[in-house]
Formats: sequence, C-alpha cells, structure tokens
Amino acid sequence: MLTQVHPVFFHIGAILIPSYGALSALGVLLALFLAQRTARIAGVNAGQVWNLCVVALFAALLSQRLLLVLVNWSELRRHPEWMLGLAMIHHPLLAAAGALAGVGSAAAYARWQRMPLATTADALAAPLALGLAFEQLGALLAGSGYGTETQARWAVTYTNPLAARWSGTPLGIPLHPVQAYAALAFLTLSIVLLVGLPARRQQGDVAGLWLLGAGVAIYMTELWRDPEGRGALLGGALDGPQVAAILFVLAGALVLRERSGPGKGRAFPLFRQEKGERMGHGALEGRREKEEAANG
Repeated sequence: MLTQVHPVFFHIGAILIPSYGALSALGVLLALFLAQRTARIAGVNAGQVWNLCVVALFAALLSQRLLLVLVNWSELRRHPEWMLGLAMIHHPLLAAAGALAGVGSAAAYARWQRMPLATTADALAAPLALGLAFEQLGALLAGSGYGTETQARWAVTYTNPLAARWSGTPLGIPLHPVQAYAALAFLTLSIVLLVGLPARRQQGDVAGLWLLGAGVAIYMTELWRDPEGRGALLGGALDGPQVAAILFVLAGALVLRERSGPGKGRAFPLFRQEKGERMGHGALEGRREKEEAANG
C-alpha cells in the first residue's frame, strides 16, 4: 500500500513547487517537442503547430483561473492574497472549462492560419495523450481526481493536509490509484497513435482513434473515481466525464468513417480507390493502344 504521496515536490524559501504543476508542466514540454515530430510526419508546418499549442495552453489556463475568480469573487475581494493560491485548486469543472477553451482557441487559430484541420488534429493526437498521461501522474501525487475506497494491495493513502486543502482528498483512507490507471491508459494510447500516424488511411483517422481511445479510457477509469463534484445523470448511473466519454466515442466513430472520395460509403476506401485507379488507368491504356493500332 502506497502512503508516501507528496503534493509538494520541494520548497524554494516560502514558495511551494506543487507536484501537480511540475508534472503537468513536464508533460506539456514533452508534448510540445513530440508535436514537432508528429507535425513533420503528418505533413503540417511544425512552427504553426507549436504556436497553436501555446495559444491553446494559454487559453486553457486563463479560462480556469478566470472561472475561479468569478466563482469566488466575494471572498477574494475580502482576501486578495488568496489569489496566489488559485493555481493549487483542482476541480473537474475547471478541467472541463480549460479543455473547451483550449480546443476552441486551437480551432480558431488553425482556421485563421488556414491549417488543414484533420491533418493538424492527427499531428496533435499522440502529444495530447502523452501530456494527459503526465497530468494524471501529477494528479496522483496531488490527490486530485482521487479514487474510491479499496483494500487492494496497490491502494494509495493520502496523509498530507495540503491534498485535502487543495483537492478535497480524504486523508487516512486507502483509495484506488485511479490516476495511475488513467496515466497508463493515456501513455499506451499515445504510443499506439504515434506508431499508427505514418500508416493512417485518411486524414483525421488518428484524431478519430484518439477520440475513441480517450473515450474508453475516461469511461472505464471513472468507474473507480470518487463521484464527488463530477455530476450525476440517470440516477447516478453516469457522471459528467462518462457522458463526455460517450460523446468522444460517437465523435470518433463519425471521424473514422470515410468522408469523401470515389469509395464513399465503403470499407477500406484507400485500397479500393487505388484498385479503381489502376483499373481505370489500364482501361485507358488499352483504349489508346486500340486507337493507335487503328490509326496505324
């Protein structure tokens, strides 16, 4: 049973370096560098992809902090020094707001720069999964998005009061390390997408696989997460992230369908299209040979 989980990596004088922020920042850096490689593989301008990621990250962080300020404005007016601690607070609604702002700003930037949306999404799929894996490792150390109570040998028990203060984590109770489950799922997804990127059948396929994989990972790991603050639908049968996961899977299925081309509505259109092109090319060559023989 793991008990030595620290929401703070180290101190620099009176300044705390939180584990969640440090590992999330590391994940962002690794994702940015990986995005440079995947951009070249996918055939997208690597500089534009870098700028898009920075814009999306800034929008996500800004929206989360603004939401916290708006929700707690009356308290912050009386205690303005509390604003320094806003970065330590974690909540599912903050993650959702940041995700929506990040995706929206990324799409707007891509359209402004006339970047191919499907190809750009393919390039970002594996880096995004990698970044989420490190974010979940940071959440494990911080106690954010903690799991349900369990007596499993691999359970994690939080004892640091900062975990309770920042994330509402229960102390002294063995919990499922659900964040580790999610980190492993996202890391596996990142590897699969990175390997599959050069062999994608059509533009957008890797992004579609990300939606499917992320949807399955989120839905399954929510089974072991504590439902506090995550919403409830259908009498508690589903929570908010699970509803989003179902939408991810449906969206992934729509993306993976064939979108255009001669083989529309058929399976494996690339191979059929190539076969059709070869057949058409052969028929055209045969017709030319007959015309040359007749004229000769």
